[in-house]
Formats: sequence, structure tokens, C-alpha cells
Amino acid sequence: MKALIIDDEELARKRVLNLLEDIEEISVIGECATGKSAVKSINEQRPDLIFLDINMKDMNGFEVLQKVEISPKPIVIFVTAYDNYALKAFDVEAFDFLLKPFKDQRFLKTIEKVLKTTRTEADSLFEKRVMELFHQFSQGSSVANTAAKIPVKHGNKTALIAPEDILYILASGYYAEIFIEKKKYVLRESLNNLEQLLEGSNFIRVHRSAILNLNYVKEIVHSDYSEIDAKMTDGKLLRISKSHKKEFLQKLGI
Repeated sequence: MKALIIDDEELARKRVLNLLEDIEEISVIGECATGKSAVKSINEQRPDLIFLDINMKDMNGFEVLQKVEISPKPIVIFVTAYDNYALKAFDVEAFDFLLKPFKDQRFLKTIEKVLKTTRTEADSLFEKRVMELFHQFSQGSSVANTAAKIPVKHGNKTALIAPEDILYILASGYYAEIFIEKKKYVLRESLNNLEQLLEGSNFIRVHRSAILNLNYVKEIVHSDYSEIDAKMTDGKLLRISKSHKKEFLQKLGI
């Protein structure tokens, strides 16, 4: 398994390099100190595994992944100095996030799990864990009306969707369809979890299968029997259920 170490701190890179020396199944093919060089190295050298710092001077780890063009993508182990609240969801049986400063035993446990995980399992776990990370980070944030970007795998890339760009979200079986202007993304996530992630912003649940952004409500359409629909800026009509009608109108100041 070929590995690439990406961190803007030289000591952090050397620490990972030293820990990997005795692991025969993994060979380190390079080190990167910037996000730009990381993108170039990943696309050219096609590593199987990358150790990726989340906070770097020129771009963050999520932006690096968004620019990766190879398929399949490497297995990602985030190495981060985020506070414990942002990583508590990954501390039990998670292999793809390491909190600085981590102990040798924790690192080796992570490597052991990676070596036992298939590519399909790695992709599934990665998407789930990233979603949980954003959720935890959003809940821990002290900045009002600020939610983290939502990661969505789109082809061989991971799109990072800013909540303020979302018009509405619709349930579709086990998936959520996220609509932004002229584009739709599909994410394997429940509306309940997305509602919690976006809590405190301009989003509101208007139906068991719909969440909308109040900033993109163009009109309210009154139907028979006191029912109402929200007409969005893209022309979509979303039914407001009776149980959510009062809160919806209050949020709009009506």
C-alpha cells in the first residue's frame, strides 16, 4: 500500500513517517507541506492511503480532496488539531481521524483497521464520518447561524456545499436530494440528521420529506382548505404540512 503524508508541520510529517517505518504493508512515497503540492502529488502518484492535515496555510484538507481527480480516491486518514468536541464521534472504532497529539498505540490501531478494510468499506465509512464531523463541529460552534459545509461525493470528487447556497432538501428513500441553483446533489443521509446539522440557520422543516431555506421562498401560494405551498425561487412548489404551518409563517413574520 502506497502512502503520502500531507502536513504543513515538518515535525508532524516526520512523526507519521517514523511510525510507518516498521509497517511492511505500507511504503511512504512522499511528503507534502502544502495543499497545492498535495493535490499535484495525489493526482500524479496515485497513493492508496494519505495522511491529511485538516488545517494548512494555503487550503484545508477538505479543499484538497475536492481537487483530487483520480479514481478510486485514496483512503483518507485526517490528522487534525481540532478540539475534542469535534472528534468525539470518531474516538470509538473509527480509523479515519487522528487527533493531535496522538499516542503511538492509537496510530497503530488506526493502521491495523485500515489494512483490514476493503475499498468499498473505506468509502462508505469515510462519507459517514465526515458527515458526523461536520455535525459535531457545527454543534460545537459558538458562532450563531453558522453551519459547516456539507460534503457530498459527486462522481470522483467530494463537493463541499455551503448551507447558504441550498434552496431546499427533499427526502428520496434512504437518500436526501440537495438542491442548489441549477444543480442537485444526492446524499445518503436522513432529513432528521440534516435538520440537526442546519439547526439555528434559515432552514425549516416544512414536511416530513422537505426542508427549505427561507431565504429562497419567493411566494406563498394559498390553496383550498387553508393549505399553503411555498414557491421557491427556482419555481418549485413545496407543500407546507399543517403541523409545520404555524412555525413556517412565524419564521417569515406573517
